Amino acid sequence: MISIIAGIGKNNELGKNNALLWRLPADLKHFKELTSGHSIVMGRKTFESIGKILPNRRNIIITRDKNYKIENAEIAHSLEEALRLASLAQGKHLNEEVFIIGGAEIYKQAMNFADKLYITEINATDKKADVFFPEIIPIVFGEVSRENHQKDEKNPYDYAFVEYKRFF
Repeated sequence: MISIIAGIGKNNELGKNNALLWRLPADLKHFKELTSGHSIVMGRKTFESIGKILPNRRNIIITRDKNYKIENAEIAHSLEEALRLASLAQGKHLNEEVFIIGGAEIYKQAMNFADKLYITEINATDKKADVFFPEIIPIVFGEVSRENHQKDEKNPYDYAFVEYKRFF
């Protein structure tokens, strides 16, 4: 199963200058809980913005650079190659989830393959964003669950954890 996980603003904003726009500790915790123990696939820029291998996950990085090497990570040169690597690791565990964690171009490509979307909808806008999440088309993906949360002392925005599944 291929899943996309992202936190987006009201206008599908993802980031600016290769960094996230918002810091929500609850979203980071949610991300960790969902992705731990699974393969995660990301673009090189996303990896470099994170700055380290994410522990307790199989890290697969997509780059066009044929010489790119990162210790404790696997390198792929296309989304398709990254998904093949992830499926080889799954072996007999065909129900294992592989998470696409960014960036914008990888998300755009992965929308054609994704079975599920885990979206944190952040009740905020940032007109200076320079990357955006692709449109979620309702005839392709249907909302199956929503967990609304109010801002608090640690999380400065209202937000919702929303899960979508592909209809076909």
